[in-house]
Amino acid sequence: MDLFHGFDSNYRYILVTARRARQLQSGASPLVETSSTKPCRIAAQEVQADKVKWETVSLEPIPDDTESGNVA
Repeated sequence: MDLFHGFDSNYRYILVTARRARQLQSGASPLVETSSTKPCRIAAQEVQADKVKWETVSLEPIPDDTESGNVA
């Protein structure tokens, strides 16, 4: 299965598209001209047109204070 342009996995593409579809359902204006009225279809068209920006954030582990003896 081919990856969508700009995505590191198909799963991330689905997550981004689904979140955008929820925004559209909540009243956000479409970013592309479309004849579709379905939020999922509009969101997919927006993502494919590079109108939806997204980024990944790396999470750093939280230091464990119990190892250094600082227990609350």
